Amino acid sequence: MKFSKLALAAALGILSGPVLAVGADEAAKLGGELTPVGAEKAGNAAGTIPAWTGGITKAPAGFKEGDHYPNPFNGEKAKFTITASNMSQYAANLTAGQQALLKKYPTWKMNVYPTHRTAAFPQAIYDASKANATRVKLAPGGLGFDGTSVGVPFPIPKTGVEPILNHITAYRGDSFAVSNQQVAATTSGSYTPVRFEYEYDFHYNNLRKSPADREDNKLTNFLQTVTAPARLAGQVLLIHEYINQIKNPRQAWSYNPGQRRVRLAPNVAYDNPGVAADGLRTNDDFTLFNGATDRYNWTLVGKKEIYVPYNSYDLGSNKIKISDIIRPGHINPDHARYELHRVWVVEAKLKDGTSHIYSRRTFYIDEDSWTILAADAYDGRGQLWRVAEQHVLQAYDIPGINPTAEVHHDLQSGRYLAMGLVNEESKVYRRISRNSGDFSPSGLRNLGTR
Repeated sequence: MKFSKLALAAALGILSGPVLAVGADEAAKLGGELTPVGAEKAGNAAGTIPAWTGGITKAPAGFKEGDHYPNPFNGEKAKFTITASNMSQYAANLTAGQQALLKKYPTWKMNVYPTHRTAAFPQAIYDASKANATRVKLAPGGLGFDGTSVGVPFPIPKTGVEPILNHITAYRGDSFAVSNQQVAATTSGSYTPVRFEYEYDFHYNNLRKSPADREDNKLTNFLQTVTAPARLAGQVLLIHEYINQIKNPRQAWSYNPGQRRVRLAPNVAYDNPGVAADGLRTNDDFTLFNGATDRYNWTLVGKKEIYVPYNSYDLGSNKIKISDIIRPGHINPDHARYELHRVWVVEAKLKDGTSHIYSRRTFYIDEDSWTILAADAYDGRGQLWRVAEQHVLQAYDIPGINPTAEVHHDLQSGRYLAMGLVNEESKVYRRISRNSGDFSPSGLRNLGTR
C-alpha cells in the first residue's frame, strides 16, 4: 500500500502536533474517486470487493419505520466457511482476534458471503463531509475537533485518532429510542438477559434540529434505563457527551431506585466496567470505542481487506430468539454473516503515565461508514485478552449503517457479552421528540420516581 509523505509520517508517529485539514485538490476527490464520506469508490483488483454505487437508499416495499429490517439478500448462500482447520488459507484477511477465536473454540466458524457495499447516508451528510475536509481541525492532543457540527469530520484522515473520531461521530439518526437486551453468557452458555431502553438525542449530525437548537460542542445526550430483571430494574444513567472534550469533558449522572437519589457518575468512562456487563467490557468498549481519546497514542496503520461482520440482517431478525443466538463460548455462527471489506486499521498504545486495563488496542474501521467493526484488546503483559465484533446493517429508515449486535469475548475467562439484541423487541427504532430538560439531572430524577 502506498502512503503519502504526510500519512507515512503519521503512521510512524513522527507528527507531534495536530494535522491541519487537507487541501482543496485532495478534498476534490470526494464524490469522485472517493465516495462522499471518503471510501475508495472502486472495487478491488481481485473483484471480491465491488465498487460502491450508492448503497441501499430505499426501504423494501411494505417496510414501516420501527420494523425489524428484512434481509435484502435473503436466500443468498455463503461462498465458503472459515474454520480452525482451514484458517491459515485466509489468515491474511483475518484479524488476530478472529484467529484466536477460531483456535479457542472448535465450534466457531465464519460463514463468508458475497460483499455488498450497502452503506448510504442523507445528502446533507455527504455535502457537509466534503466541506469538512478543508475546514475541520483536531483539538490539541486529538481530544475532539472544531469546525463543524454535521458530517464526517475527517473524510480523508491523516492521523490515527481521526478515524476514531469519525466513528464516534458517525451518523446514526437524529433523536430516537431503541430497546434491546444484553446477555453475559457463562462458559456453559447460561444467562439472565438484561433489558435496556436507550434514548439518544444527537446534536452533532442532527438533521432535524435547527442550528439554534443544537447545543454548542454537544455530541449527544444519552439516557439508559434498565427495565429487567427486577433486581436491576429502575437504574438510570444519563450522559452528556461532547465533541471537543477539552472544552467540555463527559458529564454523567446515575439514578439508583434503592436510594432514590441522582448522583454524579464520574466513573462512567475509560476502563471502568460497563453497566450489568459482569466485568466483560469497559465503558469505552461500548460501540467498540467511545469517549475521550487522551490515554492512547494513535497510529494510522493503513487499509486492509478483512472478513468482517456486515449486512447482519439475519442476526437482528425477529424470526429468531435470543436462545437461538446464545451458545457456550460464542454466539451461534449460523446466524452471523461475514463479508470482505476494506477497513482502516488503527493501533492504540497506552501512553506513559496513564492507566487503562488495555495496554494496546487494534481497531478495524469500515471505510464506507466509519464504523468500528472489530477490535482486539491486549492486557498489561501484551497478551491478546479481549476480542470484539460489531455486527451491522444498513438501516433503511435512518438511513445509515447501524449495529444490530455487539459481541465482546474474554479469551481468558471463556465468557462473552452479547449486546444490543433486538430479536424479541416489537420495535427496533423509534423517532422521539425531546427537549434539554428531558436530559437534565432533574429530568433524570423525575424519570426515576415515576
